[in-house]
Amino acid sequence: MKRNGKLKGSLLVQVLTASALLAGCAATQPPTLYQWDAYQPQVYEYFKGKKAPEEQIDALEKALQQIRAKGNMPPPGFHAQLGMLYVSVDRIGQAMQEFEAEKELFPESSTYMDFLMKKNSKRL
Repeated sequence: MKRNGKLKGSLLVQVLTASALLAGCAATQPPTLYQWDAYQPQVYEYFKGKKAPEEQIDALEKALQQIRAKGNMPPPGFHAQLGMLYVSVDRIGQAMQEFEAEKELFPESSTYMDFLMKKNSKRL
């Protein structure tokens, strides 16, 4: 009987140890690379066309402030989307700043951002 009791006790200790290790791993998720906040819902609203561009600009500007306040980075396309919204309300100077920011953060977007900047520079 003693041997069976020790076996059960040993098994219980192993199960508890494994549970504690797994719980510890689950609690330490690595942080995400980008802070998405309101970006995805705003892009969805943009494509639905149910919100005015000014409302979307306000939402994205607020999201950008929150992202920066947390010390995080906006996701790829964030500044480009904001720039396109600025173009749609004829705020070309601000659009150019957003396109430049997108290029700086994501150099792989340079070709497309250069295209957008060239296309809209005529409207300055």
